[in-house]
Amino acid sequence: MLSSYTIQAQEISDALRYSQSEIQGTARFRALSGAFGALGGDMSAVSLNPAGSAIFSQSHASFTVSNIDTDNTTRYFNGLVNSNESNFDINQGGAAFVFASKNNSPWKKFTLAIAYEKTADHEDNWLARGTNTNDDGQFSNSIASYFYDFADGKRLDEISTLPGESVSEAYRDIGSVFGFAHQQAFLGFESFILEPDDINDDANTFYSSNVSPGNFVHDYSYFATGYNGKVTFNFAAQYEDNLYLGLNLNSHFIDYQRTNLLFEDNINAGSTVNFIEFENSLSTRGNGFSFQLGGIMKLSPEFRVGLTYDSPTWYSIDEETTQYLATDGDNGFIEIFPDVVNIYPRYRLKTPSKISGSLAYVFAKQGLISFDYSKKDYSKTEFRPTSDAFFSDQNEVMSNIFTDASTYRIGGEYKVKQWSFRGGYRFEESPYADGVTIGDLNGYSLGLGYSFGNTKLDVTYDASERSFATPLYNVGLIDSATIDRKNSNITLSLSFNI
Repeated sequence: MLSSYTIQAQEISDALRYSQSEIQGTARFRALSGAFGALGGDMSAVSLNPAGSAIFSQSHASFTVSNIDTDNTTRYFNGLVNSNESNFDINQGGAAFVFASKNNSPWKKFTLAIAYEKTADHEDNWLARGTNTNDDGQFSNSIASYFYDFADGKRLDEISTLPGESVSEAYRDIGSVFGFAHQQAFLGFESFILEPDDINDDANTFYSSNVSPGNFVHDYSYFATGYNGKVTFNFAAQYEDNLYLGLNLNSHFIDYQRTNLLFEDNINAGSTVNFIEFENSLSTRGNGFSFQLGGIMKLSPEFRVGLTYDSPTWYSIDEETTQYLATDGDNGFIEIFPDVVNIYPRYRLKTPSKISGSLAYVFAKQGLISFDYSKKDYSKTEFRPTSDAFFSDQNEVMSNIFTDASTYRIGGEYKVKQWSFRGGYRFEESPYADGVTIGDLNGYSLGLGYSFGNTKLDVTYDASERSFATPLYNVGLIDSATIDRKNSNITLSLSFNI
């Protein structure tokens, strides 16, 4: 059964997820922690600064595979859990074709390139277990508060089944007519978590909970798969001997699947509901467009500067959700499995633009050192259309809790005959104004390359660490799990001149 929604339920975390990108790409690019804005001559550098393809002296191609390992240590009240996710993927591939000028034009050459690159990996899982003791005299530390907050003030006849109507039909129709909030209140009522003050009054808008205040044992699981990626169409040219200019047209796509599952137990005096199981699944598909303008200038044979403008990415996004709820207590075991896919209206997302500046110093053929700086104002993230009241409210919230964030990258390379030794470091500021919801990121990289002449083989190990404070839900049960995350990657690239 399908339910088409008239009211959106997008969250701020969705907007941020699709606005951020990670260090991906070739092994050489990752070995320098992505500090390639003034260097070029690498297919992933082309994705960073479109002028980079004009650095190639001849046509070039590369392909990359990587193994990604994510380790999460989660703290939730008195619980400490470690979880790990590892996967193997092809994360980059592309080619640049160089066309040299055959006359005396100041435009020495131009290049055309096409490349695929993963920009973010969503493969992740973490567990939060512990006894929630954050009791303020209500039941705010129970998932019951989630359903209560949605039900408060809503008419009983808008959140319950009609005569002769099945639970699945009611869940579908309530979602279609009234939207997400009423649907959540319906789940709370039908599962006996909520008790109306007057069961015989269809206009009743007051509710209490059959879950009493106290302590609650929580077991929360988060599982996600998918990735963000882009296909880049590049054009670049070299003017005279020292200036390189380029343009990227990027086609973006999103594939994200997530399931979270909560088990809650309590033995609180007066509770007639002692066990709750609540599962939510989300499926997201999207596509978007952005462009980049970039330039590289050689100020001297050794010294180079680069500048890049990344436009916003304009996404169109489709989402579907499913839910499951079960309770156990004095009324016996109650299971609500609507078997309904909720289809939300397509919405649009505009991510913030970015400006990047780069410096590089090349020691003839011995090596190089490079530095990149970029800035991105996440408070400019927008759900669209902005005329929609819900989106307008969300945009106002994002403008207050998000901030501009700077990224610093430094990398170096030293060559000994056919061998290249590389290393890098990067630091990314939190996109949150509080600096706590998502902390700053620190990362480092080490790499090795070997040249066979026209063919090169590169391998890199890179790792990064970041902390998160993630609320289990955005309504009701908003207590956070603190996650210390370490990502480590082994990347292998094969590149060759054509």
